[in-house]
Amino acid sequence: MRGLGFAVLSLLLANMAVASTAVVEFSDESLRIRYQQLVQELRCPKCQNQNLADSNSPISEDLRAQVHRLLEEGMSDREIKNYLKSRYSEFILYRPEVNQNTWLLWAAPVVFLLFGLWVLYRLYFNRSSSDMPVEQNDQLSSVDQQRLDQLLRNKDKQ
Repeated sequence: MRGLGFAVLSLLLANMAVASTAVVEFSDESLRIRYQQLVQELRCPKCQNQNLADSNSPISEDLRAQVHRLLEEGMSDREIKNYLKSRYSEFILYRPEVNQNTWLLWAAPVVFLLFGLWVLYRLYFNRSSSDMPVEQNDQLSSVDQQRLDQLLRNKDKQ
């Protein structure tokens, strides 16, 4: 009996989850495709690191409805992004445009990559230059030669 109650409860909860997903009707299939792309590219202003398609927050639902309405009104993707950007700032875009305010955001990964490659290059060549044999002088100084001779003589005596 307990298993049957759990199964019924699970089905009801699953049904509620499906029912809460809004069904959006489009006048044209191309609008549906554009809508899906836009809600993937636009960020939820309330959520951390979620786009409009993945978020269940009320503001995301409102923004999805607004994107749908703007598409049906015939606005282009760029116009819709500019419209939302004017209301929610550049934060609404997952991939902000390159301009004077965001150039550092786009250039920083390249700069860090080049810096890392430079560090690896320097470490590799510093290590390999220290591993190279040092050119040695085969000639001993007269003092060293005398000391060596003395040690060899002492060794022979033992």
